[in-house]
Amino acid sequence: MTTVNQTVSNRIDLWVRTSHAWLAHSVLRVLALSMGLVTGALVIWDPVLFAEEIGGFGPVISPALIWSCCTAIIFGVGFVPRRWYWQLFFTPYAALPILAGILWLRLS
Repeated sequence: MTTVNQTVSNRIDLWVRTSHAWLAHSVLRVLALSMGLVTGALVIWDPVLFAEEIGGFGPVISPALIWSCCTAIIFGVGFVPRRWYWQLFFTPYAALPILAGILWLRLS
């Protein structure tokens, strides 16, 4: 039974690594890192103003902001988690559009 589980895990791991290989470009990594750092700096600089500009820190947007900012920085520095489930949790496919939307709310 463990051999079957390892085979399934290896297939999932290969699929996740292959799907994330599309994003392994230095320009995208620099963009993600700068978005994460700018967002973090804006929140730290004046959290009240940031909250007013994006419509407030609610129970959905606050965790999304923290997760997407952390994920963008993790992706931007080039760190790749070992396990496939952590790679899926910290996927830039979902984090970068969320972070871009939050930055768009703040800067528009």
